[in-house]
Amino acid sequence: MVGDDGHPVYNPEAQAARDGLIETLCAMPPIMSALDALLEHFGHDNVSEVTGRTKRLITASDGRQKLESRSARTSQAEAAAFMAGKKRILVFSDAGGTGRSYHASLDAANQEQRVHLLLEPGWRADRAIQGLGRTHRTHQATTPLFRPVTTDCKGELRFTSTIARRLDSLGALTRGQRQTGGQGLFDPADNLESEYACAALLSWFDLLAAGKLASITLDDFQHRTGLELVDKDGVLKDEMPPIQRWLNRILALPIALQNSIFEEFLALIETRVSAAREAGRLDVGVETILVDKATLIDDIVLRTDPGTGATSHLLTIEIARRRTPVSLERILRIAESDASACFMVNAKSGKPALRTRARALMEEKEGTPIPRVELMRPTRNEYMREDDLFESSWAAVERDAFCDAWSHEVEAAREKVDSETVRLATGLLLPIWSALPSDHLAVNRIVDGEGRSWLGRLVFDDHVPQLFTKLGIDRSEALPASAVAKAVASGRSIDLSHPFPSTVKRSIVNGSPRIELVGCPADRLPWLKSIGCFTEIIQYRTRLFIPVGQVEAILERLLADPSQLAA
Repeated sequence: MVGDDGHPVYNPEAQAARDGLIETLCAMPPIMSALDALLEHFGHDNVSEVTGRTKRLITASDGRQKLESRSARTSQAEAAAFMAGKKRILVFSDAGGTGRSYHASLDAANQEQRVHLLLEPGWRADRAIQGLGRTHRTHQATTPLFRPVTTDCKGELRFTSTIARRLDSLGALTRGQRQTGGQGLFDPADNLESEYACAALLSWFDLLAAGKLASITLDDFQHRTGLELVDKDGVLKDEMPPIQRWLNRILALPIALQNSIFEEFLALIETRVSAAREAGRLDVGVETILVDKATLIDDIVLRTDPGTGATSHLLTIEIARRRTPVSLERILRIAESDASACFMVNAKSGKPALRTRARALMEEKEGTPIPRVELMRPTRNEYMREDDLFESSWAAVERDAFCDAWSHEVEAAREKVDSETVRLATGLLLPIWSALPSDHLAVNRIVDGEGRSWLGRLVFDDHVPQLFTKLGIDRSEALPASAVAKAVASGRSIDLSHPFPSTVKRSIVNGSPRIELVGCPADRLPWLKSIGCFTEIIQYRTRLFIPVGQVEAILERLLADPSQLAA
């Protein structure tokens, strides 16, 4: 307010409130850095600091602080104390990590699993990888557990995203696979500059212009960020701001507004990533399948390059792996730390699950959020929409009933060994890439307990006949019906090339095992039904089954008399 004389008029109450606020702020203790806070909380006698700084303030036993001088030899002694197990906490930086190893070495006294909290990783991906490598090396008793640390400010995801993207890029440049850099540390939804994020941002702009977002309006967003999204006619421009500029402008908004905008944006990303994952199109680099035992059953040469002699193979591998269920103690700790956690048991199967709130999806046309929950099971996690959960057999139970069901399933899972037969296309894959199935593009590496590994693309049973047909491979050798029936009953899948390319395998339908014939031509169904097979339409697909008690008889007739089908 300005008076008649042109001088400003001050409010004494507002001035007093301002002075009191300044006085209170100045009386508050200074905010410590993360390093000093860790040392004060755990005590400098329990923390090994290898950071390279030459002086630090420590708190004595009488509560007084004193200045401590440190040298290079002090850092060596601190690192040795951690490796010897005298100090169970280690804090190191770029300066303190050069030339040292902190992994659970078999030669060190401290062989406990390293839980590596990635705090302030910096902007250089090579430095981040170097730091992570200090606790993950060969000749170690156990592999480390990496945990990136962020706050509840969603804008901080901007920095985590940059690290994720640069780690992935560095891996692609070094060995030709992105997992080399990120090592699976980040989820595809964490990269806010991926193709899924860019597509989600365009959907966010459309919803913003249509007024369907609850976080902010179009005019308010343009005013706060300085981004011009519409032309003079009020229509969205063809050239929208790039995602990097949008992320940087979001950081200038208040924290609460940042969080609400990011919740909507991340929901759109999660919707696209989930759809790609379900369709088998999610590109996550090389996925490693760790198994206890792998047995090579069959090796078929698919193609031999005429110029180099390099070969392409289809391997049939029988794998066996034990389940590693989540312990009851760990799931209870998770339940105590999550306010949305709820103990659940399926009324039909009696299986337990811990229900927690998951990141919501978003309907891209109307901008309506789709709430989801995560069901944490002893051996896997499942995501389910809240509406579907209410219509399912999951029901909330007391803690004691949940603990009993969880302990029972954990004991049963530890005793069980899962066995399955997989097919892997390996070798020179580029010339036969178009013949491989197009609905599953992931590249997998199978590693067994003995250290043997196979790298290639998984080929499912129903794709094998089509693969042989496209490559012109004749697999018409006669197979005894008894041998086929016995192999299928044990869980293996058998490929047949006559009387038509097909696969006989064991399937589970409505919880019951069945013998299925995959790849049958539609015009041969009447003859197949006449020899004893039966059909059933499941999810709008006609599937052909062989009665369990007549498998050998029907297969014997099918393999011995293909001429009737040709007729």
